[in-house]
Amino acid sequence: MSTIRRAAVLGSPIAHSLSPVLHRAAYAELGLDHWSYDRFEIDEAALPGFVEGLDSTWAGLSLTMPLKRAIIPLLDSISETASSVEAVNTVVFTENGRRIGDNTDIPGMIAALRERGVEKTDSAAVLGAGATASSALAALSDICTGPVTAYVRSRERGDEMRGWGERLGVDVRIADWADAEQALRAPLVIATTPAGATDSLAGAVPDAPGTLFDVLYEPWPTGLAATWSARGGAVVGGIDLLVHQAVLQVEQMTGHAPAPLAAMRRAGEEALAAR
Repeated sequence: MSTIRRAAVLGSPIAHSLSPVLHRAAYAELGLDHWSYDRFEIDEAALPGFVEGLDSTWAGLSLTMPLKRAIIPLLDSISETASSVEAVNTVVFTENGRRIGDNTDIPGMIAALRERGVEKTDSAAVLGAGATASSALAALSDICTGPVTAYVRSRERGDEMRGWGERLGVDVRIADWADAEQALRAPLVIATTPAGATDSLAGAVPDAPGTLFDVLYEPWPTGLAATWSARGGAVVGGIDLLVHQAVLQVEQMTGHAPAPLAAMRRAGEEALAAR
């Protein structure tokens, strides 16, 4: 009889998370009947007690907001990728009880872009300056050979993005959100803003636009993504990012590679359509 193995996603709020759908689809496809994946509503105050209470049946954790930095002091080590943005979204428990942190959002972004044929770009624009924007800069450090213009709402956020650029080796230039329509002329635009934030930009999408990576998956398509696609541009969506980062998590937690990307994407799209 196979040993029971457990994994879960933690965060607050967490009820909306599609991670259980994706990971369970992978387990089913891989024949891992003894694996389970759940979700737990955990905030920063409750995180240490939860982690300390896990037994040897646990294989890994997925972390979402607001826990991606709060988890770091509880780990034995983190990868260079996670360290580069001071954010962990994946924890793997080793056989000897060590807790290893990683960030699969960044390689997930790169993989999602590569799937749409974007291997390299000579410049890019980032809309927003939150935690996802720093991951976007980390991804761009791998694929962008020229400047990245970040469109932000405040000087403080601009300073943060410039700081991340210096840390990641990216030539970041700061522009005011009032000029965000100019971002849409870049060959690659990564929108990291909350739902509704880019709706007013939809009318400014140029003819024959480049590639838009909109990290939202609900609601989908966003107004910007719909217009972009209608004008012939390539669109990468939040579900693409979610699936690719989850594929990497499944591979790390289970040791089975490659993870079944197609089955995971299908399960995620079906779950979104049912909402």
